[in-house]
Amino acid sequence: MVETQRIELSPGMVFDVSVAGDPAAPLVLLLHGFAVSRHLFDAQLPALAAAGYLAVAPSQRGYSAGARPDPMVFANYDIDLLIGDAMALAARLSPGRRFHLVGHDWGGSLSWDIASQWPERLASLTMFSRPHPLAFARALKEDPGQAGRSRHHQAFLKPDAVETVLAEDAKWLRVRHAAQGIPPAQTEKHLSVIGNPQAMAAALAWYRARGVVHRPIGPTQVPTMFIWGNADDTVGRMAAEGTADFIAADYRFVELDGVGHYAPDQQPETSARLLLEWLAGHPA
Repeated sequence: MVETQRIELSPGMVFDVSVAGDPAAPLVLLLHGFAVSRHLFDAQLPALAAAGYLAVAPSQRGYSAGARPDPMVFANYDIDLLIGDAMALAARLSPGRRFHLVGHDWGGSLSWDIASQWPERLASLTMFSRPHPLAFARALKEDPGQAGRSRHHQAFLKPDAVETVLAEDAKWLRVRHAAQGIPPAQTEKHLSVIGNPQAMAAALAWYRARGVVHRPIGPTQVPTMFIWGNADDTVGRMAAEGTADFIAADYRFVELDGVGHYAPDQQPETSARLLLEWLAGHPA
């Protein structure tokens, strides 16, 4: 059974967190990306718990109403603070122990950085739809199609981005979810979290705090599985396949045919099976 907990990591920062499994079991921390929420992993949490893990998926800074500092102060959403939230949650739930980290989209960006800074803390890394930053940077230079796939990053920096995304009952988001294979029921769950101006402003503050500069990291030293759907509208083949060049550890690349940017929602059983296989081969 998945339980929703409200976990205070610091004064004024209370996160909505989906939790399943034995608190003493090895931790699997799952970090969602943009335009979704902790509900991205609704189907994987029970499977992880049944397999003997403590599975934890927070709605991250700004997505949780109780952890939403002023989104107009972009410094409140600096990437180091976002990473700090994830590491504080891991320290709270798995003190002094290694854990498994799962990232999607923006949550994947945080996860690559965490693996770079604290490889000794991680037993494994699983990525959905977020190539290694060095592979992505190379693709932006060499793949003619990648810049177009990433054009929404620039759009999210515009002053009217919140209104644009939420206009006409969040039409932009609903259309994109449908095109990328998210079932309507899951879209409604995500909108229950981010379908209001306050939450959307905070979600877009992640982009605005970073701007157009992505800080580089080196090759990843943690055993890594990268799951990519070849119908992903934001990540092309060059960036996806190129990730292998920047993993200095055990690596598995999985291509899902016809799957979009949100594999855990679109193919929940396949995503859970792949995740369990990878974790079993890299015990904490």
